[in-house]
This record gives sequence, structure tokens and C-alpha cells, in this order.
Amino acid sequence: MARLEVGQPAPDFTLPSDGGDDVTLSSLRGGPVVLVFYPKAMTSGCTQQACGYRDALAGFGDLGATVLAISPDPVARLAKFRDKEGLTFPLLSDESHDVLEAYGVWVEKSMYGRTYMGVERSTFVVGPDGALLHADYKVKAVGDAARVLALLG
Repeated sequence: MARLEVGQPAPDFTLPSDGGDDVTLSSLRGGPVVLVFYPKAMTSGCTQQACGYRDALAGFGDLGATVLAISPDPVARLAKFRDKEGLTFPLLSDESHDVLEAYGVWVEKSMYGRTYMGVERSTFVVGPDGALLHADYKVKAVGDAARVLALLG
């Protein structure tokens, strides 16, 4: 799967959210959009990353940026994650992996000698015109929000 690069148009999508509505990327043009791809809701690394974005959300709002987090989890699990951690930004479900594949984050992984497909934790910033301003694969969960906020600021 090819990696996306800065300057390319961000692949558009419409995905269901933890709130029960659909979110379409192109409908958010006019301001930056931060796309946070993470492997699995309610796991330690994903919780640390999500809480980092939750705690920095006011800073993103001050910059006119929208934060969207995307995983292959079903909507019901995302709603449970949102409620448990007090998350206040949309969590989007990509159970089909279509968007994960379009962004090049659905990759072969291995653990304990077992190979499987999964999400490579990655963060993208989509500019107001729909082009990628930032594309970062294999990000660390801790500190991701602060790093992206500094990049935008």
C-alpha cells in the first residue's frame, strides 16, 4: 500500500460516528482537520492517545481545527470508549477498512511470531482546501496530540 504524502488530496470519506451520525471529510473544508488513526478503542496506548487529544481539544479549537479519530471498531464500542474516557471529539468507525486502506494505515503487523492485518497508528492534517499538510506514520501514542498542536500553531 502506497503512503500518502504532503500536498496530495486527502481521500474523502463518510463514516459513522460514536454519536450515531455520519461524518464526511469534505464537509469540513475551510479549516484544518486532524485525522488520528488508532488500532483499538479501550486499549492502553489508544486510551493514552485519545485522552491526549481530549485534553488538548481547546487548543485545537482555538486554531479552528477539527479532530477526528478513526479505528476499525464498531460504533457501539466507540460510544462505550467515549463515555468511559469523557472524549468530546468524534470517533469514527471503519469496519470495512476502506478508509484505513485509502490512507495506507491498514498494514501487515506481527506480534509473538503471528502475522495479522491491523492499523498502524498514524496522524494526518488535512488543510482547509482538502490537501494533506502533514502525514505521519508509526506515531507514538503519548505526546501525539501535543506534537500535532505545536505543528498547527
